[in-house]
Amino acid sequence: MASTLSCSASDLIPLLSGGANATAAAAAAEFICGRFETISGKFTDASYAIDNTYLLFSAYLVFAMQLGFAMLCAGSVRAKNTMNIMLTNVIDAAAGGLFYYLFGFAFAFGSPSNGFIGKHFFAMSGFPKASFDYPYFLYQWTFAIAAAGITSGSIAERTQFVAYLIYSSFLTGLVYPIVSHWFWSSDGWASPTRADNLLFQSGVIDFAGSGVVHMVGGIAGLWGALIEGPRIGRFENRGKPVTLRGHSATLVVLGTFLLWFGWYGFNPGSFAIINKSYGASPGSSFYGQWSAVGRTAVTTTLAGCTAALTTLFGKRLIDGYWNVTDVCNGLLGGFAAITGGCSVVEPWAAVICGFVAAWVLMGFNKLADKLRYDDPLEAAQLHGGCGAWGIIFTGLFADKTYVSEIFGGDPNRPYGLLMGGGWRLLAAHVVQIAVITGWVSATMGTLFFVLHKLELLRIPSEDEIAGMDPTSHGGLAYMYTEEEIGNGIMVREMGRENEHV
Repeated sequence: MASTLSCSASDLIPLLSGGANATAAAAAAEFICGRFETISGKFTDASYAIDNTYLLFSAYLVFAMQLGFAMLCAGSVRAKNTMNIMLTNVIDAAAGGLFYYLFGFAFAFGSPSNGFIGKHFFAMSGFPKASFDYPYFLYQWTFAIAAAGITSGSIAERTQFVAYLIYSSFLTGLVYPIVSHWFWSSDGWASPTRADNLLFQSGVIDFAGSGVVHMVGGIAGLWGALIEGPRIGRFENRGKPVTLRGHSATLVVLGTFLLWFGWYGFNPGSFAIINKSYGASPGSSFYGQWSAVGRTAVTTTLAGCTAALTTLFGKRLIDGYWNVTDVCNGLLGGFAAITGGCSVVEPWAAVICGFVAAWVLMGFNKLADKLRYDDPLEAAQLHGGCGAWGIIFTGLFADKTYVSEIFGGDPNRPYGLLMGGGWRLLAAHVVQIAVITGWVSATMGTLFFVLHKLELLRIPSEDEIAGMDPTSHGGLAYMYTEEEIGNGIMVREMGRENEHV
Protein backbone atom coordinates (compact mmCIF):
# COMPACT_ATOMS: atom_id res chain seq x y z
CA MET A 1 0.00 0.00 0.00
CA ALA A 2 2.63 2.49 1.06
CA SER A 3 6.41 2.78 0.78
CA THR A 4 8.78 4.25 3.37
CA LEU A 5 10.95 7.19 2.27
CA SER A 6 14.69 7.00 3.01
CA CYS A 7 17.32 9.46 4.18
CA SER A 8 21.11 8.96 3.97
CA ALA A 9 23.35 10.83 6.43
CA SER A 10 26.35 10.30 4.11
CA ASP A 11 24.55 12.31 1.43
CA LEU A 12 23.82 15.18 3.79
CA ILE A 13 27.26 15.57 5.42
CA PRO A 14 28.93 17.30 2.41
CA LEU A 15 26.02 19.72 2.21
CA LEU A 16 26.20 20.61 5.91
CA SER A 17 29.96 20.67 6.56
CA GLY A 18 31.08 23.08 3.89
CA GLY A 19 34.53 21.52 4.24
CA ALA A 20 34.85 22.20 8.01
CA ASN A 21 33.71 20.73 11.30
CA ALA A 22 32.88 17.32 9.84
CA THR A 23 31.97 15.91 13.26
CA ALA A 24 29.23 18.49 13.81
CA ALA A 25 27.99 18.03 10.27
CA ALA A 26 27.76 14.28 10.78
CA ALA A 27 25.79 14.75 13.99
CA ALA A 28 23.44 17.20 12.29
CA ALA A 29 22.94 14.84 9.38
CA GLU A 30 22.13 11.95 11.71
CA PHE A 31 19.66 14.15 13.59
CA ILE A 32 17.94 15.33 10.40
CA CYS A 33 17.68 11.81 9.00
CA GLY A 34 16.32 10.50 12.27
CA ARG A 35 13.60 13.14 12.27
CA PHE A 36 12.93 12.54 8.58
CA GLU A 37 12.53 8.79 9.07
CA THR A 38 10.17 9.34 11.99
CA ILE A 39 7.98 11.68 9.95
CA SER A 40 8.16 9.35 6.94
CA GLY A 41 7.04 6.46 9.14
CA LYS A 42 4.11 8.51 10.39
CA PHE A 43 3.05 9.21 6.81
CA THR A 44 3.32 5.49 6.01
CA ASP A 45 1.21 4.60 9.02
CA ALA A 46 -1.35 7.22 8.03
CA SER A 47 -1.48 5.85 4.49
CA TYR A 48 -2.28 2.34 5.76
CA ALA A 49 -4.88 3.76 8.13
CA ILE A 50 -6.57 5.77 5.39
CA ASP A 51 -6.70 2.86 2.95
CA ASN A 52 -7.94 0.33 5.51
CA THR A 53 -10.56 2.71 6.83
CA TYR A 54 -11.76 3.36 3.30
CA LEU A 55 -12.02 -0.38 2.62
CA LEU A 56 -13.75 -1.05 5.93
CA PHE A 57 -16.32 1.67 5.24
CA SER A 58 -16.87 0.20 1.77
CA ALA A 59 -17.46 -3.21 3.35
CA TYR A 60 -20.13 -1.68 5.58
CA LEU A 61 -21.84 -0.22 2.51
CA VAL A 62 -21.81 -3.55 0.67
CA PHE A 63 -23.13 -5.34 3.75
CA ALA A 64 -26.01 -2.85 3.85
CA MET A 65 -27.01 -4.33 0.48
CA GLN A 66 -28.15 -7.42 2.41
CA LEU A 67 -30.90 -5.29 3.89
CA GLY A 68 -31.68 -4.10 0.38
CA PHE A 69 -31.90 -7.70 -0.85
CA ALA A 70 -34.13 -8.59 2.09
CA MET A 71 -36.57 -5.74 1.43
CA LEU A 72 -36.58 -6.31 -2.33
CA CYS A 73 -37.20 -10.03 -1.92
CA ALA A 74 -39.85 -9.54 0.74
CA GLY A 75 -41.78 -7.08 -1.39
CA SER A 76 -41.50 -9.25 -4.50
CA VAL A 77 -43.07 -12.38 -2.98
CA ARG A 78 -46.61 -12.94 -1.78
CA ALA A 79 -47.39 -12.11 1.83
CA LYS A 80 -47.70 -15.75 2.83
CA ASN A 81 -44.00 -16.30 2.08
CA THR A 82 -42.53 -13.17 3.67
CA MET A 83 -41.00 -14.75 6.76
CA ASN A 84 -39.43 -17.49 4.66
CA ILE A 85 -37.65 -15.18 2.24
CA MET A 86 -36.50 -12.89 5.06
CA LEU A 87 -35.02 -15.84 6.94
CA THR A 88 -33.15 -17.02 3.85
CA ASN A 89 -31.50 -13.60 3.58
CA VAL A 90 -30.35 -13.81 7.18
CA ILE A 91 -29.01 -17.33 6.62
CA ASP A 92 -27.15 -16.27 3.45
CA ALA A 93 -25.17 -13.80 5.58
CA ALA A 94 -24.71 -16.06 8.61
CA ALA A 95 -23.85 -19.33 6.84
CA GLY A 96 -21.84 -17.40 4.27
CA GLY A 97 -19.77 -15.76 6.99
CA LEU A 98 -18.76 -19.04 8.60
CA PHE A 99 -18.15 -21.04 5.43
CA TYR A 100 -16.29 -18.21 3.71
CA TYR A 101 -14.00 -18.02 6.74
CA LEU A 102 -13.46 -21.79 6.96
CA PHE A 103 -13.01 -22.49 3.26
CA GLY A 104 -13.94 -19.68 0.87
CA PHE A 105 -11.27 -17.09 1.54
CA ALA A 106 -8.54 -19.72 1.30
CA PHE A 107 -9.80 -20.92 -2.08
CA ALA A 108 -10.14 -17.33 -3.30
CA PHE A 109 -6.86 -15.79 -2.15
CA GLY A 110 -4.67 -18.58 -0.77
CA SER A 111 -1.42 -19.21 -2.60
CA PRO A 112 -1.21 -22.45 -4.59
CA SER A 113 2.50 -22.71 -3.69
CA ASN A 114 1.53 -23.10 -0.03
CA GLY A 115 -1.51 -25.24 -0.71
CA PHE A 116 -5.13 -24.18 -0.42
CA ILE A 117 -5.73 -26.75 2.32
CA GLY A 118 -3.02 -26.50 4.93
CA LYS A 119 -1.40 -23.23 5.79
CA HIS A 120 -4.23 -21.36 4.09
CA PHE A 121 -7.07 -23.56 5.33
CA PHE A 122 -7.83 -20.83 7.82
CA ALA A 123 -6.52 -18.19 5.47
CA MET A 124 -6.67 -15.41 8.04
CA SER A 125 -3.94 -17.04 10.14
CA GLY A 126 -1.35 -14.82 8.43
CA PHE A 127 -3.17 -11.54 9.09
CA PRO A 128 -2.34 -8.72 9.19
CA LYS A 129 0.14 -8.36 6.35
CA ALA A 130 1.20 -5.58 4.02
CA SER A 131 -0.80 -6.95 1.08
CA PHE A 132 -4.10 -7.14 2.96
CA ASP A 133 -5.48 -6.74 6.44
CA TYR A 134 -8.68 -7.79 8.21
CA PRO A 135 -10.85 -5.24 6.34
CA TYR A 136 -9.95 -7.06 3.11
CA PHE A 137 -11.46 -10.30 4.40
CA LEU A 138 -14.61 -8.51 5.54
CA TYR A 139 -14.97 -6.80 2.18
CA GLN A 140 -14.58 -10.03 0.24
CA TRP A 141 -17.09 -11.79 2.51
CA THR A 142 -19.75 -9.20 1.69
CA PHE A 143 -19.29 -10.02 -2.01
CA ALA A 144 -19.66 -13.75 -1.37
CA ILE A 145 -22.96 -13.36 0.47
CA ALA A 146 -24.20 -10.99 -2.24
CA ALA A 147 -23.84 -13.82 -4.78
CA ALA A 148 -25.79 -16.15 -2.47
CA GLY A 149 -28.52 -13.54 -2.01
CA ILE A 150 -29.01 -13.30 -5.78
CA THR A 151 -29.66 -17.03 -6.03
CA SER A 152 -32.25 -17.04 -3.24
CA GLY A 153 -34.53 -14.77 -5.27
CA SER A 154 -34.71 -17.16 -8.22
CA ILE A 155 -36.00 -20.09 -6.16
CA ALA A 156 -38.28 -18.16 -3.82
CA GLU A 157 -41.76 -19.31 -2.76
CA ARG A 158 -41.34 -23.05 -3.37
CA THR A 159 -38.00 -24.19 -1.93
CA GLN A 160 -37.43 -26.21 1.24
CA PHE A 161 -35.50 -24.30 3.86
CA VAL A 162 -32.90 -27.06 4.22
CA ALA A 163 -32.04 -26.58 0.54
CA TYR A 164 -31.24 -22.93 1.25
CA LEU A 165 -28.85 -23.97 4.00
CA ILE A 166 -27.05 -26.44 1.76
CA TYR A 167 -26.73 -24.35 -1.39
CA SER A 168 -25.75 -21.15 0.45
CA SER A 169 -22.91 -22.91 2.28
CA PHE A 170 -21.71 -24.62 -0.91
CA LEU A 171 -21.86 -21.44 -2.97
CA THR A 172 -19.97 -19.24 -0.50
CA GLY A 173 -17.53 -21.95 0.57
CA LEU A 174 -16.46 -23.28 -2.82
CA VAL A 175 -18.23 -22.23 -6.02
CA TYR A 176 -17.94 -18.44 -5.74
CA PRO A 177 -14.42 -18.42 -4.20
CA ILE A 178 -12.97 -20.49 -7.04
CA VAL A 179 -14.34 -18.00 -9.59
CA SER A 180 -13.04 -15.01 -7.63
CA HIS A 181 -9.59 -16.65 -7.49
CA TRP A 182 -9.53 -17.07 -11.25
CA PHE A 183 -10.23 -13.40 -11.97
CA TRP A 184 -9.24 -11.43 -8.85
CA SER A 185 -6.33 -13.19 -7.18
CA SER A 186 -2.89 -11.99 -8.25
CA ASP A 187 -2.03 -15.50 -9.44
CA GLY A 188 -5.41 -16.32 -10.97
CA TRP A 189 -5.08 -17.68 -14.50
CA ALA A 190 -7.26 -14.89 -15.95
CA SER A 191 -6.37 -12.08 -13.53
CA PRO A 192 -5.36 -8.73 -15.07
CA THR A 193 -2.79 -8.24 -12.28
CA ARG A 194 -0.65 -11.29 -13.04
CA ALA A 195 3.04 -10.56 -13.42
CA ASP A 196 3.23 -12.69 -16.58
CA ASN A 197 1.30 -15.09 -18.80
CA LEU A 198 -1.72 -12.80 -19.06
CA LEU A 199 -4.70 -14.31 -20.85
CA PHE A 200 -4.54 -12.85 -24.38
CA GLN A 201 -1.92 -10.43 -23.01
CA SER A 202 -4.66 -8.59 -21.09
CA GLY A 203 -6.41 -10.79 -18.55
CA VAL A 204 -10.05 -10.24 -17.68
CA ILE A 205 -11.11 -6.82 -16.41
CA ASP A 206 -14.09 -7.59 -14.21
CA PHE A 207 -13.44 -4.84 -11.72
CA ALA A 208 -16.27 -5.33 -9.21
CA GLY A 209 -17.87 -8.50 -10.48
CA SER A 210 -20.38 -8.40 -13.34
CA GLY A 211 -19.23 -11.96 -13.93
CA VAL A 212 -17.62 -12.99 -10.65
CA VAL A 213 -20.61 -11.99 -8.51
CA HIS A 214 -23.65 -11.35 -10.69
CA MET A 215 -23.26 -14.09 -13.29
CA VAL A 216 -22.35 -16.63 -10.60
CA GLY A 217 -25.44 -15.82 -8.54
CA GLY A 218 -27.69 -15.54 -11.60
CA ILE A 219 -26.63 -18.82 -13.23
CA ALA A 220 -26.89 -20.67 -9.91
CA GLY A 221 -30.43 -19.34 -9.54
CA LEU A 222 -31.21 -20.26 -13.14
CA TRP A 223 -30.45 -23.93 -12.49
CA GLY A 224 -32.34 -23.96 -9.23
CA ALA A 225 -35.45 -22.49 -10.81
CA LEU A 226 -35.22 -24.75 -13.88
CA ILE A 227 -34.91 -27.94 -11.83
CA GLU A 228 -37.68 -26.94 -9.43
CA GLY A 229 -40.06 -25.78 -12.10
CA PRO A 230 -42.46 -22.83 -11.96
CA ARG A 231 -44.64 -21.94 -8.99
CA ILE A 232 -48.17 -23.32 -8.90
CA GLY A 233 -50.43 -20.99 -10.86
CA ARG A 234 -47.62 -19.17 -12.66
CA PHE A 235 -48.64 -20.57 -16.05
CA GLU A 236 -52.13 -21.55 -17.16
CA ASN A 237 -52.92 -24.91 -18.78
CA ARG A 238 -52.10 -23.54 -22.23
CA GLY A 239 -48.85 -22.07 -21.02
CA LYS A 240 -50.02 -18.46 -20.78
CA PRO A 241 -48.07 -16.65 -18.06
CA VAL A 242 -49.97 -15.38 -15.03
CA THR A 243 -48.42 -12.58 -12.99
CA LEU A 244 -48.08 -13.55 -9.32
CA ARG A 245 -47.50 -10.09 -7.94
CA GLY A 246 -45.45 -9.42 -4.85
CA HIS A 247 -47.36 -8.06 -1.91
CA SER A 248 -45.53 -4.73 -1.35
CA ALA A 249 -44.26 -2.30 -3.95
CA THR A 250 -43.19 -0.12 -1.02
CA LEU A 251 -40.67 -2.73 0.15
CA VAL A 252 -39.44 -3.20 -3.43
CA VAL A 253 -38.68 0.52 -3.76
CA LEU A 254 -37.08 0.64 -0.30
CA GLY A 255 -34.89 -2.35 -1.16
CA THR A 256 -33.90 -0.80 -4.48
CA PHE A 257 -32.71 2.43 -2.87
CA LEU A 258 -30.77 0.50 -0.23
CA LEU A 259 -29.08 -1.52 -2.97
CA TRP A 260 -28.33 1.70 -4.86
CA PHE A 261 -26.70 3.13 -1.74
CA GLY A 262 -24.69 -0.03 -1.16
CA TRP A 263 -23.46 -0.09 -4.75
CA TYR A 264 -21.27 2.92 -3.91
CA GLY A 265 -19.28 0.55 -1.74
CA PHE A 266 -19.55 -2.33 -4.19
CA ASN A 267 -18.02 -0.55 -7.19
CA PRO A 268 -15.83 2.34 -5.95
CA GLY A 269 -14.79 0.28 -2.92
CA SER A 270 -13.26 -2.37 -5.18
CA PHE A 271 -10.20 -0.17 -5.58
CA ALA A 272 -9.32 -1.33 -2.03
CA ILE A 273 -6.96 1.66 -1.62
CA ILE A 274 -7.65 5.34 -2.19
CA ASN A 275 -4.43 7.08 -1.08
CA LYS A 276 -2.51 6.73 -4.33
CA SER A 277 -1.38 9.52 -6.66
CA TYR A 278 -1.17 9.13 -10.41
CA GLY A 279 1.25 12.06 -10.62
CA ALA A 280 4.94 11.73 -11.53
CA SER A 281 6.01 12.63 -7.97
CA PRO A 282 4.16 12.91 -4.64
CA GLY A 283 2.29 16.17 -4.26
CA SER A 284 2.70 17.10 -7.93
CA SER A 285 -0.85 16.31 -8.96
CA PHE A 286 -4.41 16.56 -7.65
CA TYR A 287 -5.21 13.54 -9.83
CA GLY A 288 -5.00 10.11 -8.26
CA GLN A 289 -6.91 7.04 -7.18
CA TRP A 290 -9.39 9.27 -5.37
CA SER A 291 -10.33 10.70 -8.77
CA ALA A 292 -10.84 7.20 -10.20
CA VAL A 293 -13.03 6.36 -7.20
CA GLY A 294 -15.19 9.37 -7.94
CA ARG A 295 -15.38 8.56 -11.65
CA THR A 296 -16.42 5.01 -10.80
CA ALA A 297 -19.26 6.31 -8.64
CA VAL A 298 -20.38 8.53 -11.52
CA THR A 299 -20.35 5.73 -14.13
CA THR A 300 -22.27 3.51 -11.72
CA THR A 301 -24.90 6.19 -11.21
CA LEU A 302 -25.31 6.99 -14.90
CA ALA A 303 -25.69 3.35 -15.95
CA GLY A 304 -28.39 2.72 -13.34
CA CYS A 305 -30.27 5.93 -14.09
CA THR A 306 -30.23 5.31 -17.84
CA ALA A 307 -31.44 1.74 -17.42
CA ALA A 308 -34.26 2.88 -15.14
CA LEU A 309 -35.54 5.49 -17.59
CA THR A 310 -35.16 3.14 -20.56
CA THR A 311 -37.21 0.51 -18.72
CA LEU A 312 -39.81 3.08 -17.72
CA PHE A 313 -40.57 4.11 -21.30
CA GLY A 314 -39.89 0.70 -22.79
CA LYS A 315 -42.42 -1.02 -20.54
CA ARG A 316 -44.89 1.82 -21.17
CA LEU A 317 -44.69 1.06 -24.88
CA ILE A 318 -44.90 -2.70 -24.39
CA ASP A 319 -47.48 -2.99 -21.62
CA GLY A 320 -49.27 0.35 -21.76
CA TYR A 321 -48.67 1.49 -18.19
CA TRP A 322 -45.99 2.83 -15.86
CA ASN A 323 -44.72 0.08 -13.55
CA VAL A 324 -42.55 0.96 -10.55
CA THR A 325 -41.30 -2.59 -9.89
CA ASP A 326 -40.18 -2.98 -13.50
CA VAL A 327 -38.30 0.32 -13.25
CA CYS A 328 -36.60 -0.84 -10.05
CA ASN A 329 -35.45 -4.04 -11.74
CA GLY A 330 -34.24 -2.06 -14.75
CA LEU A 331 -32.22 0.20 -12.47
CA LEU A 332 -30.58 -2.80 -10.81
CA GLY A 333 -29.90 -4.35 -14.22
CA GLY A 334 -27.95 -1.24 -15.19
CA PHE A 335 -25.93 -1.47 -11.99
CA ALA A 336 -25.18 -5.17 -12.54
CA ALA A 337 -23.97 -4.43 -16.07
CA ILE A 338 -21.68 -1.50 -15.22
CA THR A 339 -20.10 -3.32 -12.27
CA GLY A 340 -17.46 -5.04 -14.40
CA GLY A 341 -16.15 -1.99 -16.26
CA CYS A 342 -17.14 0.85 -13.93
CA SER A 343 -13.54 1.93 -13.29
CA VAL A 344 -12.20 1.84 -16.87
CA VAL A 345 -14.91 3.51 -18.96
CA GLU A 346 -15.93 7.10 -19.59
CA PRO A 347 -19.23 8.39 -18.17
CA TRP A 348 -20.75 8.66 -21.66
CA ALA A 349 -20.06 4.95 -22.20
CA ALA A 350 -21.90 4.13 -18.96
CA VAL A 351 -25.03 5.65 -20.50
CA ILE A 352 -24.75 3.19 -23.39
CA CYS A 353 -24.21 0.36 -20.91
CA GLY A 354 -27.40 1.18 -19.01
CA PHE A 355 -29.48 1.64 -22.14
CA VAL A 356 -28.57 -1.76 -23.56
CA ALA A 357 -28.87 -3.45 -20.14
CA ALA A 358 -32.52 -2.40 -19.90
CA TRP A 359 -33.34 -4.04 -23.24
CA VAL A 360 -31.34 -7.13 -22.31
CA LEU A 361 -33.44 -7.51 -19.16
CA MET A 362 -36.74 -6.94 -20.94
CA GLY A 363 -35.72 -9.34 -23.70
CA PHE A 364 -34.75 -12.11 -21.31
CA ASN A 365 -37.99 -11.62 -19.38
CA LYS A 366 -39.99 -12.13 -22.59
CA LEU A 367 -37.95 -15.22 -23.38
CA ALA A 368 -38.52 -16.57 -19.87
CA ASP A 369 -42.28 -16.27 -20.30
CA LYS A 370 -42.17 -18.11 -23.62
CA LEU A 371 -40.09 -20.91 -22.12
CA ARG A 372 -42.29 -21.09 -19.01
CA TYR A 373 -39.36 -20.25 -16.79
CA ASP A 374 -40.36 -18.81 -13.42
CA ASP A 375 -38.04 -16.52 -11.45
CA PRO A 376 -39.97 -14.42 -8.89
CA LEU A 377 -37.32 -11.69 -8.76
CA GLU A 378 -36.05 -11.95 -12.36
CA ALA A 379 -32.69 -12.66 -10.72
CA ALA A 380 -31.27 -14.92 -13.43
CA GLN A 381 -32.33 -12.51 -16.18
CA LEU A 382 -31.16 -9.44 -14.28
CA HIS A 383 -27.90 -10.59 -12.74
CA GLY A 384 -27.02 -13.34 -15.22
CA GLY A 385 -28.15 -11.62 -18.42
CA CYS A 386 -27.16 -8.05 -17.58
CA GLY A 387 -23.96 -9.28 -15.92
CA ALA A 388 -22.96 -11.04 -19.16
CA TRP A 389 -23.70 -7.88 -21.14
CA GLY A 390 -21.53 -5.91 -18.71
CA ILE A 391 -18.60 -8.23 -19.43
CA ILE A 392 -19.01 -7.75 -23.18
CA PHE A 393 -19.46 -4.00 -22.70
CA THR A 394 -16.12 -3.70 -20.88
CA GLY A 395 -14.38 -5.55 -23.71
CA LEU A 396 -15.79 -2.97 -26.11
CA PHE A 397 -15.43 0.32 -24.23
CA ALA A 398 -12.51 0.03 -21.76
CA ASP A 399 -10.36 3.17 -22.02
CA LYS A 400 -6.62 2.81 -22.60
CA THR A 401 -5.56 5.44 -20.06
CA TYR A 402 -7.75 4.09 -17.27
CA VAL A 403 -6.70 0.48 -17.89
CA SER A 404 -3.03 1.51 -17.68
CA GLU A 405 -3.49 3.61 -14.53
CA ILE A 406 -5.43 1.00 -12.59
CA PHE A 407 -3.79 -2.25 -13.69
CA GLY A 408 -0.30 -1.06 -14.66
CA GLY A 409 2.14 -3.32 -16.46
CA ASP A 410 2.57 -2.83 -20.19
CA PRO A 411 1.32 0.67 -21.08
CA ASN A 412 0.18 -0.74 -24.43
CA ARG A 413 -1.84 -3.60 -22.95
CA PRO A 414 -5.12 -4.38 -24.75
CA TYR A 415 -8.20 -2.27 -24.05
CA GLY A 416 -11.69 -1.84 -25.52
CA LEU A 417 -12.27 -2.97 -29.11
CA LEU A 418 -14.36 0.08 -30.01
CA MET A 419 -11.78 2.35 -28.38
CA GLY A 420 -9.05 1.09 -30.71
CA GLY A 421 -7.56 -1.51 -28.39
CA GLY A 422 -7.98 -4.60 -30.55
CA TRP A 423 -9.81 -7.85 -29.92
CA ARG A 424 -7.74 -9.40 -27.12
CA LEU A 425 -9.61 -7.95 -24.14
CA LEU A 426 -12.97 -8.84 -25.67
CA ALA A 427 -11.75 -12.38 -26.39
CA ALA A 428 -10.66 -12.78 -22.77
CA HIS A 429 -14.11 -11.66 -21.66
CA VAL A 430 -15.86 -14.15 -23.92
CA VAL A 431 -13.73 -16.83 -22.27
CA GLN A 432 -14.83 -15.52 -18.88
CA ILE A 433 -18.51 -15.87 -19.75
CA ALA A 434 -17.93 -19.42 -20.99
CA VAL A 435 -15.96 -20.65 -17.98
CA ILE A 436 -18.28 -19.08 -15.40
CA THR A 437 -21.29 -20.59 -17.13
CA GLY A 438 -19.62 -24.00 -17.30
CA TRP A 439 -18.28 -24.03 -13.72
CA VAL A 440 -21.46 -22.83 -12.04
CA SER A 441 -23.62 -25.12 -14.17
CA ALA A 442 -21.46 -28.15 -13.34
CA THR A 443 -21.40 -27.42 -9.61
CA MET A 444 -24.66 -25.73 -8.68
CA GLY A 445 -26.68 -27.51 -11.36
CA THR A 446 -25.47 -30.85 -10.01
CA LEU A 447 -26.19 -29.81 -6.43
CA PHE A 448 -29.76 -28.73 -7.20
CA PHE A 449 -30.35 -31.92 -9.20
CA VAL A 450 -29.16 -34.09 -6.31
CA LEU A 451 -31.34 -32.17 -3.86
CA HIS A 452 -34.27 -32.66 -6.22
CA LYS A 453 -33.68 -36.41 -6.42
CA LEU A 454 -33.42 -36.62 -2.64
CA GLU A 455 -36.71 -34.69 -2.36
CA LEU A 456 -34.98 -31.94 -0.41
CA LEU A 457 -35.53 -29.15 -2.93
CA ARG A 458 -39.21 -28.32 -3.46
CA ILE A 459 -41.91 -28.14 -0.81
CA PRO A 460 -45.14 -30.17 -1.13
CA SER A 461 -47.82 -28.58 -3.31
CA GLU A 462 -50.27 -28.16 -0.42
CA ASP A 463 -47.65 -26.24 1.55
CA GLU A 464 -46.89 -24.06 -1.47
CA ILE A 465 -50.57 -23.19 -1.90
CA ALA A 466 -51.04 -22.43 1.78
CA GLY A 467 -47.80 -20.49 2.03
CA MET A 468 -44.43 -21.27 3.55
CA ASP A 469 -44.83 -18.97 6.53
CA PRO A 470 -47.68 -20.86 8.25
CA THR A 471 -46.46 -24.30 7.19
CA SER A 472 -42.74 -23.98 7.90
CA HIS A 473 -42.16 -20.90 10.04
CA GLY A 474 -44.89 -20.93 12.67
CA GLY A 475 -47.24 -18.27 11.32
CA LEU A 476 -47.76 -15.33 8.99
CA ALA A 477 -45.57 -12.24 8.94
CA TYR A 478 -48.62 -9.98 9.08
CA MET A 479 -51.87 -9.98 11.03
CA TYR A 480 -55.02 -10.50 8.96
CA THR A 481 -58.72 -10.19 9.71
CA GLU A 482 -61.14 -13.02 8.98
CA GLU A 483 -62.54 -10.96 6.07
CA GLU A 484 -59.08 -10.61 4.50
CA ILE A 485 -58.47 -14.32 4.90
CA GLY A 486 -61.80 -15.08 3.29
CA ASN A 487 -60.89 -12.86 0.34
CA GLY A 488 -57.93 -14.97 -0.67
CA ILE A 489 -55.36 -15.33 2.10
CA MET A 490 -55.26 -19.14 2.32
CA VAL A 491 -53.56 -20.47 5.42
CA ARG A 492 -53.18 -24.09 6.43
CA GLU A 493 -52.91 -24.47 10.19
CA MET A 494 -50.03 -26.49 11.53
CA GLY A 495 -51.13 -30.08 12.06
CA ARG A 496 -54.45 -29.71 10.20
CA GLU A 497 -53.64 -30.97 6.71
CA ASN A 498 -57.12 -30.72 5.14
CA GLU A 499 -58.55 -27.60 6.72
CA HIS A 500 -58.12 -23.94 5.86
CA VAL A 501 -58.74 -20.87 7.95
